[in-house]
Amino acid sequence: MLNRDDLHDYQRRAVDFIKDNPKAALWIDMGLGKTISTLTALSDLIDQKAIKKTLIIAPLRVSNHTWPTEIHNWKHTRALNYTILSGLTPKKREAAIDEDTDIHIINRENIPWLVEQLGQRWHYDMVVIDESSSFKSHTSKRWKSLRKILGKVSRMVLLTGTPAPNSLLELWPQFYLLDKGERLEKTRGKFLSKYCTAVGNPQWNQWAVKPDRADAIHSAVSDIALVMSAEDYLQLPERIDISVEVDLPTSARNSYEEMKSDFMLAYTSGEILAVNAAVQVNKLLQMANGNIYTEDGEYIRVHREKYDALDDIIESTNEPILIAYTFKSDLAELRLMYPDADVIGKDPTVIDRWNAGEIPILFAHPASAGHGLNLQKGGSVLVWFGLTWSLELYQQFNARLHRQGQEKPVRVFHIVARNTADRSVLDALSSKKVTQDMLLSVVESLS
Repeated sequence: MLNRDDLHDYQRRAVDFIKDNPKAALWIDMGLGKTISTLTALSDLIDQKAIKKTLIIAPLRVSNHTWPTEIHNWKHTRALNYTILSGLTPKKREAAIDEDTDIHIINRENIPWLVEQLGQRWHYDMVVIDESSSFKSHTSKRWKSLRKILGKVSRMVLLTGTPAPNSLLELWPQFYLLDKGERLEKTRGKFLSKYCTAVGNPQWNQWAVKPDRADAIHSAVSDIALVMSAEDYLQLPERIDISVEVDLPTSARNSYEEMKSDFMLAYTSGEILAVNAAVQVNKLLQMANGNIYTEDGEYIRVHREKYDALDDIIESTNEPILIAYTFKSDLAELRLMYPDADVIGKDPTVIDRWNAGEIPILFAHPASAGHGLNLQKGGSVLVWFGLTWSLELYQQFNARLHRQGQEKPVRVFHIVARNTADRSVLDALSSKKVTQDMLLSVVESLS
């Protein structure tokens, strides 16, 4: 069991920052221990009677697994008593919200329910939002719900390693939850007017931060934002990125080019249509992986090249392997190939069994394992069978293995279908040039 003395200096800095700043944003890279830093601060604030009750908001699996595990892993936080509100039936949640514990932990999807359920009985004087970038939309129900209770919260902490994964515009909703617009304007309209300019088709209502205003945004929030980069504090094992390219067979290539040029693919039972550019690119990525969905929600096989390449990787590594899939059709075919493999999903024991070395092949969708899960003890080989659009999820998923505690060099394989949308997406992810209109830019690169 770890003790408080085991905290690193940079973690103690984060602890003090939370304690010294009632409204704090911690932009801390993955692997630097933002969870235990926050829990340590909570423990101190409770002992000092500075807070009474804390609400922690996190992605579902992180709320159910990561936060409770970390509480129990450290001697000085084991005394914290907590209630998990996520993963319960509505009736059990209703009973749980009145449990007299130091901390309540809930998944972000249930925030509207919680705010409505408690109403004037809101009893949390401190709120921690883990992966605060999931509150980057001011139109979302979860954001609007939290806005209602800001006057009842004396302390707020935002935690993320990717505060603005797509654009600095995503900072305004997050910081509004901290200071009600004190630093980045009281309304989004005023923020846009001060820092941004309209771009693209006026009908799209898209905005971009003016190049000469980015520093002003950072400066405006710097007093309550702590930035920590992993490269400044950690000596991680080497990460080796490996691109495994496959060629589409002639028939698959012809089908791919048909969808690319005509927004349509004819097959024996009918036609598959792409109604716009975004749908077309997703269809092309499906085909690059090996399958394509039909109009009735089923899928047909296009080729098996990626599956053969994956089989070669598994055979050659002879180590536990974490595999990222994109589409349900990919997972269905992969499960047929490897029926004994496990999937990160509803089974809470999977993560523990993987870290114990009991699972040789583990499938995961990046969205299901992109935040907060510690998987580094179970293996050091990751394969991207299909790529994600999200730079945030891409970075987060890679960091499940390449993080503090990993003892081996991490090999990240990308299986790429040559001369397809795969390459455009991987290039964008690798260069970190992923924007809100990435789909359209990929379409342009294919033309």
